[in-house]
Amino acid sequence: METLYRKYRPQNFAEAVGQNHIKLTLEHEIETGKLAHAYLFCGPRAVGKTTFSRLLAKSLNCEQRKAGEHEPCNKCASCLDITAGKSLDIIEIDAASHTGVENVRENIIASARVAPARSRYKVFIIDEVHMLSVSAFNALLKIIEEPPAFVVFVLCTTEIHKVPATIISRCQRFDFKRISVSDIVRKLEYITKTEGIKIKKEILEAIARHSEGHMRDAESLLGQVVSIGGNEISQEEADLVIPRSDWGEAVNLLGLLSKKDTAGGIRLVNKLLDEGLDLKVFLSDAIELLRKLLLVKINPGLSEKLGLELGESLELKMNEISKELSLEVIISALEEFIRAKNESKTSGIQQLPVELALVRLSLAGQTHAFVKEVFAPVPAPKGAFKPAVPAVSAAPSKPASKPGGVLKKENILAKWNEVLASVKKYNHSLSFILRVCQPKDIDGNQVCLAFKYKFHKDRINEPGIRAIVEKVFNEVYGLPLTVEAVIDENMEVADNSDEISVQPAAQGQTDAEGKKEGDNSEIIDNLLKTFGGKIVE
Repeated sequence: METLYRKYRPQNFAEAVGQNHIKLTLEHEIETGKLAHAYLFCGPRAVGKTTFSRLLAKSLNCEQRKAGEHEPCNKCASCLDITAGKSLDIIEIDAASHTGVENVRENIIASARVAPARSRYKVFIIDEVHMLSVSAFNALLKIIEEPPAFVVFVLCTTEIHKVPATIISRCQRFDFKRISVSDIVRKLEYITKTEGIKIKKEILEAIARHSEGHMRDAESLLGQVVSIGGNEISQEEADLVIPRSDWGEAVNLLGLLSKKDTAGGIRLVNKLLDEGLDLKVFLSDAIELLRKLLLVKINPGLSEKLGLELGESLELKMNEISKELSLEVIISALEEFIRAKNESKTSGIQQLPVELALVRLSLAGQTHAFVKEVFAPVPAPKGAFKPAVPAVSAAPSKPASKPGGVLKKENILAKWNEVLASVKKYNHSLSFILRVCQPKDIDGNQVCLAFKYKFHKDRINEPGIRAIVEKVFNEVYGLPLTVEAVIDENMEVADNSDEISVQPAAQGQTDAEGKKEGDNSEIIDNLLKTFGGKIVE
């Protein structure tokens, strides 16, 4: 009995599925007669390399093909012989079983010197050419570079990296890709319609996904399903043959995640485990789906090129889920599922890391409240420092001196020592950083603090530190002030224990005292100014 993949092997370029970039080039070369003397077809297995080799040979030798056309007639003697595999001028060689140099000399080089028996071209199709030995490749070099005018070589390989560069450079190279799910489904629908078989499209999509882009695998799997179900195939019959795929269940889990149905997600995971689910594979599927959603959010074009193909029915579900999930939630879900996949290997309860991931994701809306709680100032221990001052109302009991009710830079500097003293209650080291900064300007309720070094600025910009500074400003100045940190490399800071003065550096100034103490004393003094330290006797 003839298998489906042999029965429905394409007999012209129009029937070939996928590889449009290769198909168009070959068709144009055949139409114009501008042929290469050697072709190199490389790519994964079962994606059409041998099929395109035979189609090329058939079109070149078709007796009824007219100028400007590319399709073989499939009616002339040459086309019929090639289709039946009986043509003497189409020589297919399996390089895996003819690896030696003697085989190359006898089967290729010697035969290439003889004119075709009845066809226009003698075509050599060498399958798995990478299996040839080094000596065999060396023997091929000259004949491939300058073959007789009636000879065309087609080299096919799944491992292009094993083919010598000297051979590649003498060929016109074509890179075959895996066939898309939609193209495979279209071919399977054509087969089932021609065979009079009733089957749901969802089953064909499952077959296409399982074949992973290999058309021969998809057609072989369909043949197995047909042999069990006959002319009308149910889902139950298909499940007996198609290895279980959990893509649909992974999509369902993401759907529950988008609705924040944590209980439903936990029930689904435990139900699948009871049914014999491989949790590692399931999480890998879920991560792949989340990656697809991530690519869609970044750029839909990325998803089309790099994302997983699921088939029409699952793609529709994924589109609905994408509308419900934000980019931040998708990123969090990816991180949680990757962590769950790693932790499930060593967890005493296999599904527990997944359940924890679902719970954490359901609490994602409470992130901001959590951050505020984490970065809130830590209250001072009793007896160690003065108790924190309660939050100041809009009308403080001791308003700062503000002409016309507006806080100015002079008002900030006037109470700066009080700021330094107050900030020690919350973070002792923070006072040293504020000692080497300059209150540069104030715009409304925003105070601009200038620092000479970037690491000081970055420290102030940390959420917890910024919250402490703004809290102290509220206590000292009685206003809800915000902080903006900037860098001023030209500033000079002078720090004393009792007072602080910040002055811009004046060009031409000299420090006579520093000169007397020498260069080392000046370096130490600068370090003390920068980091707020002091010399201990």
